[in-house]
Amino acid sequence: MFKRINVNLLLFNFCVHGRFPFVIYLQVFNAKTAELLSHHQVEIQQKFPKEGWVEQDPKEILKSVHECVERTCEKLQQLNIDITNIKAIGVSNQRETTVVWDKTTGEPLYNAIVWLDLRTQSTVERLLKRIPGKNKSFFKFRTGLPLSTYFSAVKLRWLLDNVEEIRQAVDDGRAMFGTIDSWLIWSLTGGKNGGVHCTDVTNASRTMLFNIHSLEWDPELCQFFDIPVEILPKVRSSSEIYGLMVCFLVYKSGALTGVPISGCLGDQSAALVGQMCFQDGQAKNTYGTGCFLLCNTGQKSVFSQHGLLTTIAYKLGRDKPVCYALEGSVAIAGAVVRWLRDNLGIVKTAQEVEKLAAEAGTSYGCYFVPAFSGLYAPYWEPSARGIICGLTQFTNKKHIAFAALEAVCFQTREILDAMNKDCGIPLNQLQVDGGMTNNKVLMQLQSDILCIPVVKPSMPETTALGAAMAAGAAEGVGIWSLNPGDLTAVTCERFEPQINPEESEFRYARWKKAVMKSMGWETSEAPSNGDTSIFCSLPLGFFIMSSMIMLIGAKFVSG
Repeated sequence: MFKRINVNLLLFNFCVHGRFPFVIYLQVFNAKTAELLSHHQVEIQQKFPKEGWVEQDPKEILKSVHECVERTCEKLQQLNIDITNIKAIGVSNQRETTVVWDKTTGEPLYNAIVWLDLRTQSTVERLLKRIPGKNKSFFKFRTGLPLSTYFSAVKLRWLLDNVEEIRQAVDDGRAMFGTIDSWLIWSLTGGKNGGVHCTDVTNASRTMLFNIHSLEWDPELCQFFDIPVEILPKVRSSSEIYGLMVCFLVYKSGALTGVPISGCLGDQSAALVGQMCFQDGQAKNTYGTGCFLLCNTGQKSVFSQHGLLTTIAYKLGRDKPVCYALEGSVAIAGAVVRWLRDNLGIVKTAQEVEKLAAEAGTSYGCYFVPAFSGLYAPYWEPSARGIICGLTQFTNKKHIAFAALEAVCFQTREILDAMNKDCGIPLNQLQVDGGMTNNKVLMQLQSDILCIPVVKPSMPETTALGAAMAAGAAEGVGIWSLNPGDLTAVTCERFEPQINPEESEFRYARWKKAVMKSMGWETSEAPSNGDTSIFCSLPLGFFIMSSMIMLIGAKFVSG
């Protein structure tokens, strides 16, 4: 006799963020306990047309989403879960990755330009010439962001300047712009046959076209970047019903149709929600391709004096207040591990880096600054390049592996120091998530370098959980309460500092010295070999992961 799970509430979430390799990932949660019941992933191809360029095929992303749903629903059937009781869908994604498509054919007009792509540096320099004093922070008090290759507006400007098919589609009124969330929601709600063209406030706040105070597309910013507002998606809250998914066969004996898409969050905001950082001053750090430290500042937007971004954390309902966050973004974290494997060849798997570092126990005075894409927060220095310094005849691959992990921790220390200065109240512990947190050597190093405890939840992929919570809490769905007293406690692993503060400060000071040496390597006058970007980073294998989460409210009955 089998135990049958009577599913009352199911939720999908599509998460697009940077990991290795590019993967569509689906997770299934029990709505009552947040227990992970099932998951599936599908790898998709990454594209590097030129050095520093990173692209993804939007059609392949969508196809892989379909496949991932089908395979996961098969697994649910094997668990005797009735998939026809799926009640809601959520979306989370890389926030800045940019797509333009034709609304009459449903076809993308160019590959998605990924957040870490560097081709737009010449576009940034051209735009800076139009700003008084070439001040990169000129728009900071509207957008919270500096002018950078990082954000969507610059990528969209490059597409309009360089892709004739997109220019023509804009002239003809056929073009639609969006981040990956917009592309997925539009496609799943009907596409060219009435699909809903929308995004949420967290994704909109990463475009440099959105006023984070009025919560609207800013006409003056659109005029500055020369981007027609007509191609932009409608901006909604992070938790509401955006539209219904069209009929979609998922398994031999079932189909999904009319299921509301009710949650949408940028990946880092989703992780903040998944870590339940709903109070002012609560913070989390996500370790993926890059590293992203967010601190909830509540309903007040705090503008950094120390190189951090001001961004929207979430707006969990149409009538709910918007909450803001300070963010420190590090371009290269997990990517450095792949670089050691694929470029240097000193390991065959990412897991070997942890083993080598553990065997070394020290960098032996070796410091690694992985500024492959310049430096993000708190420096915002595009001229920087990666360096390894402090080498001696004794240095070996174990020390370099240790230094690589230590570099991730030092970069986090830099943005945490900046955040403490801006907030005025130092964090007494750091909540962490993301794939790299499975590396225990890294987590202990992080605690040692910060001189505070590091707390890791038992389920490290809190991005998926956060998106599930937002979608389940939406008005009209109502399957997940976000009231603090109703939230399920999450078991955690805790790492305490094991070195004295003096040693930590000494190592950190040496790291800062190495950072200074990494700057000024690249200039716009350098030969570009015909490339339009001044950056010449090696491909690092960035990936998009689209994670679909099914949230289950279940009771066990005989059957």
